[in-house]
Amino acid sequence: MSRSGSDSDRRLKSTRKRTASSSRWLERQLTDPYVRQARAAGYRSRAAFKLTELDERFNLLRQASRVVDLGIAPGGWSQVVRRRAPKAGIVGIDLLETEPLEGVTILQMDFMDETAPGLLTDALDGPPDLVLSDMAANTVGHKQTDHLRTMGLVEAAADFAIHTLAPGGAFVSKVLAGGTDAALLALLKRHFATVKHAKPPASRKDSSEWYVVAQGFKARGESADNDGAPEAG
Repeated sequence: MSRSGSDSDRRLKSTRKRTASSSRWLERQLTDPYVRQARAAGYRSRAAFKLTELDERFNLLRQASRVVDLGIAPGGWSQVVRRRAPKAGIVGIDLLETEPLEGVTILQMDFMDETAPGLLTDALDGPPDLVLSDMAANTVGHKQTDHLRTMGLVEAAADFAIHTLAPGGAFVSKVLAGGTDAALLALLKRHFATVKHAKPPASRKDSSEWYVVAQGFKARGESADNDGAPEAG
């Protein structure tokens, strides 16, 4: 009994040292079923299940042969690609250090560096048929600024996809609540057969993140309009 009491005292003291926000984060991690599932499955992050769920809905990985993972750290999405498309070539990029993954080429650098697109495509044996982006800008606490910074990354990822994808390819990117802005949405609809928004179940309900899924990339030079609003769901 005394041992249990001392453990409780230590937990109480430890809790007192944490800020309220860090305590809430820890509590959420301890009770999150996706965190437990990720550990059991050997995934590096719960975000792996977001791609798994998107793949189950949109069949993104079944025929993927060359994949680019933008914002790869810590590597959960590339792990999903490796398991679901084991023969696919994968290259990822992130400012953060990412532990090596078998079969994955990882570039530690800023995707916004002008040399990054060329290095990514050079690392693949041919044009990608799937470009994934889970990138998000570091928040500064100002909602409008944070939105603009993140959407700037989405636009850069979309531009990269449009200039590198093989015909029939797909582009998936994290966006914020409200989805893709009008100009970018129009651009995607010109270049892809279908453009939809989705919030996978693994994305926390209180999170503002959604994903835009653009499939059926048209051969460069085609710009047929694709009218109609993207499906939400």
